[in-house]
Amino acid sequence: MPIVVNLDVMLAKRKMSLSQLSEQVDVTLANLSILKTNKARAVRFSTLEAICKALDCQPGDILAYLPEEGTE
Repeated sequence: MPIVVNLDVMLAKRKMSLSQLSEQVDVTLANLSILKTNKARAVRFSTLEAICKALDCQPGDILAYLPEEGTE
């Protein structure tokens, strides 16, 4: 999938665990883990907003677009 979630990078920069983030944003650890491992098919804007607020970052710090090779 060409959208990559860099949640693990932001967590490391903020020295925060996934469990701590889960408590702050009121999202289950399982759902955050799915997001962190790039297995999520969608993310709600309210969830993205809560994550950005907790990590003091922008959505572009968490999400990146990487086009697949061979496609234009």
